[in-house]
Amino acid sequence: MSSIKPQIEELIDRALAEDLGKGDVTTEALIPGNQQGTGFIVAKQEGILAGTGTAKQVFYRVDPELEVEILLEDGARVKPGNKIARVSGSIASILKAERVALNFLQRLSGIASETNRYTKAVEGLPVRIMDTRKTTPNLRSLEKYAVRVGGGGSHRMSLSDGILIKDNHLVALRSQGLNIKEIIAKARKNAPQRLPVEVEVGTVSEALEAVEAGADIVMLDNMNIEDMRKAVKSIHGRALIEASGGITLDNVRAVAETGVDFISIGALTHSTRALDISLELAAQ
Repeated sequence: MSSIKPQIEELIDRALAEDLGKGDVTTEALIPGNQQGTGFIVAKQEGILAGTGTAKQVFYRVDPELEVEILLEDGARVKPGNKIARVSGSIASILKAERVALNFLQRLSGIASETNRYTKAVEGLPVRIMDTRKTTPNLRSLEKYAVRVGGGGSHRMSLSDGILIKDNHLVALRSQGLNIKEIIAKARKNAPQRLPVEVEVGTVSEALEAVEAGADIVMLDNMNIEDMRKAVKSIHGRALIEASGGITLDNVRAVAETGVDFISIGALTHSTRALDISLELAAQ
């Protein structure tokens, strides 16, 4: 995140417009525009840091004259009291940027921290923790970046990145009389480029049917541990295997031990709690 992309800059501007409205009436009523000071962004709980570059850009978008020094980089493990960044310049500008900068930093650090808990839980096993498309609207690129910071991998960024034949696709096509082999062949024929074909299945027999029909990846959706083991054993390396649905920190290692290649977890982005981080002005 060393340089800001145009789409991220646009996100920041929209977030600032949402937060500032017609102006920070409290700060403008109380703080002289020429009053200078320094604030520190401080961690309030332990976790993995992500989003420092985005937070830094928030301050610059409010006031290019502010000086922002990142003291801890993305990927660092922080503990309560750790200083993450120093912001110096107009106090009024610092206060106007504070909430939006922290919102990005807390959200992304929360995702990185939760991802890291999952990756640590399966440490030593040949499996990859993956995110999904269950992201906050318009924040997908940032949230998936935070997953990577936490040690996870990215599934599809958008629907154009891969063929994933899900249950509703199967229902719609089977109603037309197509079987799974014909569905996979149709996907390969009509896709704009040669992409791996992944098929979502709910039973061991469906998993075998998908592999025998030519699927490159099989997604075991909401299967119990025993059925996952059976599916992995039956597929026997003929396709990559993804486990998804109902994955928690309590069962993720057991899922990994079945021999699946990937574990996708929507909760990394849709249910993660923000990491507690604040900005504190230094006494002058």
